This record gives sequence, C-alpha cells and structure tokens, in this order.
Amino acid sequence: MTGTELGLAISVLLACAVEAVEALTIVLAVGVTRSWRSALAGVGAAVAALAAITAALGPALTALPISVLRVAVGGLLLIFGLQWLRKAILRAAGLKERHDEEAIFGRQRAQALQAGAVAEGIDAYSFVIAFKGVLLEGLEVVFIVLTFGANQHDVSLAALAAGVAVALVTLAGVLAHRPLARVPENTMKFAVGVMLASYGMFWSAEGCGARWPGSDAALLAIVPATLAGALVLVAILRRAQAAPSAGTVRT
Repeated sequence: MTGTELGLAISVLLACAVEAVEALTIVLAVGVTRSWRSALAGVGAAVAALAAITAALGPALTALPISVLRVAVGGLLLIFGLQWLRKAILRAAGLKERHDEEAIFGRQRAQALQAGAVAEGIDAYSFVIAFKGVLLEGLEVVFIVLTFGANQHDVSLAALAAGVAVALVTLAGVLAHRPLARVPENTMKFAVGVMLASYGMFWSAEGCGARWPGSDAALLAIVPATLAGALVLVAILRRAQAAPSAGTVRT
C-alpha cells in the first residue's frame, strides 16, 4: 500500500467513524426509549437508500476525465474539510460547545418520550428518526467514500475503510449498550478536517495543472502545514478570548 493509499484509508476510516458514532447515538436513543424493531427498520431503509445513491453516483464520477475529477473533488473536499476544521478549531479554542454524545443521547431520549404512545407494529416516530439520522450521517460517508475513492480510482479501498469504521462502531455500541461518549470525537474531527482540507488543496491544484514537488510525497508537507496552521489559530483564539476586552475602561 502506497503512502497516498494509506492516507486515503486513514482519512476515510476516521471520518466515517465520526459519522457512525453520531448515527449510533440517534438509533440507540429511539431504540431504547421506544421500539428497537422500528428503529432497526429505519436503519435498514436508510442503508438501502445510501446503497442506491452510491451505485448511481459511483460510475458517473469515475467516468469523468481525471483533470475535471480532481478539480471538482478537490474543491468539494476543500470546502467540506474547511467546514470540519473551522468547527474543530472553534471547539478547541473554547468558542463552540464540544460535541457530547451523552448530552445528545439525553436530548433524543427526552424528545422520544414526549412523542406519545408507541404504536403497535412499526412505530412511525422511531422509524423516521432512525432513518433520518442514518441517512443524513450516511450521506457524508458516501460523499467521502466516492470523492476519495474516485479520485484515486480505488473506490473499493475507500469503501472497505468505511465498512471497517461502521462495523467497529456498531460492535462497540452493541457491546456497550450506550453512546460512545469516550471516543475522542472532537480530536477525530480535528484530524479529519486537517486531512480533508489537505487532500482538497492537493487534488484541486493538480486538477488545475499545478505540479507539486515530489508528487504525492508533497502531502507529507501539506498535512503537517495545515495542522500547524490550525493549531496556531487555536492558540490565537484562546489568547484573544483570555485577554481583557479592548473596550473595558480600567479605573
């Protein structure tokens, strides 16, 4: 496995693990509170919809010329990665609430309890909430798998990494019977944001005709540089938050 393939697999694995943890919290909340049968039915329907979307979009992406594919995929990954990284920087700096699966689980359970009596057969509330949660989180997984995989012409490797991530999170959730609050989700999101933004810069520049020194080896410089820049921003924001307001009048 080359360095680029290893980076692809790690990026997809981390990103999909984060999404799987968030989907698991939603499914656990409605399953424990209302109806496991209906929640699992919603999960199954969402997985089927995601499989259909992947089957439809996968061949269309891989059919694009490599230069067009890298510009499109690189640009999308850069936008997507910067969104993840921005939120991660704000959380690390204390300017945005950190992701807390226990708190989210509690809110989901409270909403489920307020949704009325559980219907016999398929409970509509449990089905819809589980379906929506898995579908929305799963769409991000599909996007990451297709963009990384199509650009490297190795969708199977990206899909394998995603499958491993989802299987590990599901197994952990089944064994724990509770949200995976101990997973360092905020740190993982920071890492994923760095990786997505780095690959986005790399591929979009290549698609526009730029040639990186060392070709794929340039990622060994781009990723640490992106991480360093993000950590500098965290330090600046923390210092600005700790400093007294400029408008404060001292007596």
